[in-house]
Amino acid sequence: MRSLTLIGWLTITFFSHSKKLFSQTPEFKVLAFYATTVEKDHVDFAGDALHFFAHLASKDRFTIDSTVEWDKLNEETLKNYQLVIWVNEFPHTEAQRRAFEHYMEHGGAWLGFHVAGYNDKDTNWPWLVDFLGGAVFYTNSWPPLAARLVVDDRNHPVTRRLPARFISPINEWYLWKPSPRLNKNVKVLVTLDSANYPLGKKDIIKNGDLPVVWTNTQFKMVYMNMGHGDQVLTDSFQNNMIEDAILWLGRKK
Repeated sequence: MRSLTLIGWLTITFFSHSKKLFSQTPEFKVLAFYATTVEKDHVDFAGDALHFFAHLASKDRFTIDSTVEWDKLNEETLKNYQLVIWVNEFPHTEAQRRAFEHYMEHGGAWLGFHVAGYNDKDTNWPWLVDFLGGAVFYTNSWPPLAARLVVDDRNHPVTRRLPARFISPINEWYLWKPSPRLNKNVKVLVTLDSANYPLGKKDIIKNGDLPVVWTNTQFKMVYMNMGHGDQVLTDSFQNNMIEDAILWLGRKK
């Protein structure tokens, strides 16, 4: 699905402060934060993702609001939502970060895609590193490529509709050091198949443990490495995983 062809959708979604989409009898409420001033491939993903979330909201009976106003990442706003999604960006101010920490430490739920989990020596947010299970961005593959993934746990609610292996569409893949798998609180759900190595043409990942979907069991959270470009949501298996993650996090008591 090409987000740039959705002119009407983008006019509403990208240039308004907030887009609200309601189901008749919502089971839970979701707030999706995104940005339009970031890398083009990340903007493309956001356009597709918001459209996809709207479809799911109607189908699965939840409510989703979306906004580019990251200052809405505050305690007063977050208390109205059971799930927060970071589509293609992450908070940069201390106030936004503290509000998110409070939200997650008091029962909130989070789904983050791709760059939402980015952190390095300049990020200066140790809480986020712990939240991600100690994972720190180390390097990435380039250019974006499709990759074969291995499902670590097919019994988990997020991955229950996945086969043992599947081909994930074109994406930029992140390698983390240390691997989040080394953290006793992390449950890795999906991993890059080592058969992909060497992965990339310009920036090449030659080896290493590369989890791409995981949850820190100390929180209600799921991180997914997918989220670069306009091909991410073209695979039905991967779409099922995203849908199941939203439902698991939103409905989880």
